[in-house]
Amino acid sequence: MPPDAAPASRRRAVSPLDDRIEAATGHDVDTLWAFRDRGVLDEPHTRLVDLHRELAQAETGVTFHRTLLHRLASGEFPVDAALFTRIDRTVDQLQQAAAQRDAAARRVLAALEPIEAAARTQPVGRATPISAADHAVLLTIAGGAKLYEHLLTGRMSVVTASGTRIPYAALQRLESAGLLCRDTSHPVHAGQPVTLTEIGRAALVATRRPKTTQAPKAATRPGAWPATPAHRR
Repeated sequence: MPPDAAPASRRRAVSPLDDRIEAATGHDVDTLWAFRDRGVLDEPHTRLVDLHRELAQAETGVTFHRTLLHRLASGEFPVDAALFTRIDRTVDQLQQAAAQRDAAARRVLAALEPIEAAARTQPVGRATPISAADHAVLLTIAGGAKLYEHLLTGRMSVVTASGTRIPYAALQRLESAGLLCRDTSHPVHAGQPVTLTEIGRAALVATRRPKTTQAPKAATRPGAWPATPAHRR
């Protein structure tokens, strides 16, 4: 089974906008959040993910107050004036949480629509495909990396923040392709920072998930918005 064909139940589903985000970017929400944490995304995609996280938090608030309302109406508590007061207060809080959720969803849409428009107008084949091996190297370097030269042997290699070593030949190849750059203002024996170029970031994000057929529907968090007809790959 390909990595992207992992059980869909692991995928995050916080709003009806998830399918549109995945269709526009070619990546599921979990992957986009991981790219954001690694600093891989460009400004428009970074803003989209940040707003989507705000939407997820707002949805959590809706879920909390709705669950509390269900509990209050479940028969667990005596039906008295105190219960009616708690129900009224919870309904007000639920309305406020829903308003915040709806506002967050509108902000996500505002950030998503330009990305959707760009995806529709992007010329086919504009980005040069990169191999799975190069994709892995770029993703690892995105978390931070430095080029070192061994003082005794003169051997050069890239050491990433996670401790992974990348051959110097791989750095030269990706650097020649314009995907990586290094800060030569630092001495190589002390470590020259290696970073992704804008082309490198675009190539990494543009490596879209292979589409699958009849994929199982992603599991929705308990209490989340009622699921809309999904168009999962």
